[in-house]
Amino acid sequence: MPRQRSGARNRDLTVNVIGGIAGGLLACFAMERFQRALTRVSRDIGGVPGAGSQQYRRPQSEPATFSAVDVLAEAATGRPLSGEYKAAAASAIHYAFGGALGAIYGAAAVRTPDITAWGGVPFGATVWIVADELGMPMAGLAMAPTQYPLKDHATTLASHLIFGAMTEAVRRAVATSLRR
Repeated sequence: MPRQRSGARNRDLTVNVIGGIAGGLLACFAMERFQRALTRVSRDIGGVPGAGSQQYRRPQSEPATFSAVDVLAEAATGRPLSGEYKAAAASAIHYAFGGALGAIYGAAAVRTPDITAWGGVPFGATVWIVADELGMPMAGLAMAPTQYPLKDHATTLASHLIFGAMTEAVRRAVATSLRR
């Protein structure tokens, strides 16, 4: 009997991780769409095309994902990536990060179902604080949060709340579908 329980647990973990990956990827797409919609309101609050929904932040002119592309390209080749490929590479980094976070979220949802409370919105807020507000500046990919205006924080928080809600909605739908 313990093997069946273990097998069921492993299957539940697998379907939730798959759902989390799908959720994280689709959530990145939703974030990009949201940032593009904000661009129609004002270029100052909107996203950079192909930049993984990262917005232009003043005084920094390039999104953190663009800075990450430069760091990775220089580490691999000794020189930054040319401009024509930078936006696509930045988007790939953002999607890879979102998919990885979704996988972790899916696994955590099995272990601690309470993590899915409020439809994933607290997860999105946590990603915003840990990755965007703290992680990027600590990694040298962005300036300190105090260097940016409040509107930048508000729009990136909104983007990440969408990320959390979308990740949870897709994770739940995929996991439910795969369990059948």
